[in-house]
Amino acid sequence: MLANSESGYGLVSVLLHWLSALLTILLFGVGLYMVGLSYYDPLYHELPEWHKSLGVVLALLSLFRLVWRVLSGPPAPLAEKRWQGAAARLVHATMLALLILLPVTGYFIVTAEGKPLMVFELSLLPALLELAPNQTDMVGRWHLWGAWGLIGLAVVHAAAALKHHFVDRDRTLIRMLTIKGQ
Repeated sequence: MLANSESGYGLVSVLLHWLSALLTILLFGVGLYMVGLSYYDPLYHELPEWHKSLGVVLALLSLFRLVWRVLSGPPAPLAEKRWQGAAARLVHATMLALLILLPVTGYFIVTAEGKPLMVFELSLLPALLELAPNQTDMVGRWHLWGAWGLIGLAVVHAAAALKHHFVDRDRTLIRMLTIKGQ
């Protein structure tokens, strides 16, 4: 029930998938909102702290997700056209890469002035280097476009799942909504 089986995903994979999706959407929305706040807004200092802390949680979930995928393995693929399988693997790999890249760029933005990364009011990681303002701006752009890329791919991913469910009438979406572990 915890691990994946040949026919479907186990509880761990399903929870990791949906928790990652929820955190990604939340972090994207908070990130867009907080950059528009003025210095005197009550959330100006609070939202970035939540964004950093939840970003670290998502990064750790993503790393655990990678390990879990290796340990548990995915279910057997459903019959599909070759190009669809290749596209699905490419989208999944790119989303996972972005889920790792975004926390790295976020870390460099936060520690650009030589201060450690604080998470839930605890010093988590020291600054590895200091960035010049133009470097911080460049990393900030990578972070922003990486976030937009992740959200864009998530929309494509969700649309493909809905297409499989309503047009192809196969079990692609059902496998991520039900638990079929060993």
